[in-house]
Amino acid sequence: MVLFAEPTSLKRLYIIRRPEHMTQRDEHRSIYLSYLECCNEHDIDRMASFYTSTIRINEAPMDPATVAAQFVPLFSAFPDWHWEIRNLVVEGDYIAGHFMVTGTHQGAFQGIEATDRRVSISEFTFYRIENGKFVEVWDLADVDALMRQIRQG
Repeated sequence: MVLFAEPTSLKRLYIIRRPEHMTQRDEHRSIYLSYLECCNEHDIDRMASFYTSTIRINEAPMDPATVAAQFVPLFSAFPDWHWEIRNLVVEGDYIAGHFMVTGTHQGAFQGIEATDRRVSISEFTFYRIENGKFVEVWDLADVDALMRQIRQG
């Protein structure tokens, strides 16, 4: 948006909306895509910056540092862990995502040493956004499928 005024003798203010003017849906989508970029870069500090101080994960209150720290063992075991969007819906204050998540098991994970096996799982995540940050998150990842894949011999 550009603001400019005519010469002072006319005393009118004009507002010009540029094509890049974003709707709330566009803003929320953009915020989410920036967050996903941080996730795929494994940037824990930047990931935490997207969470409110009172974020709730699957109904449990957590502080942002604790939420982000949950990813450390995952990124350590799967250094190429990557979320690929299959479906993304933004409606009002909610964002729903369906992902295909992939990685290579190159470090210990839940008591299983590295197998160098490539894994692929589905994940569904539902977010509520408030003032540009995630205030609630509900997540369901197919961890059973992940464990089956790294245990296969």
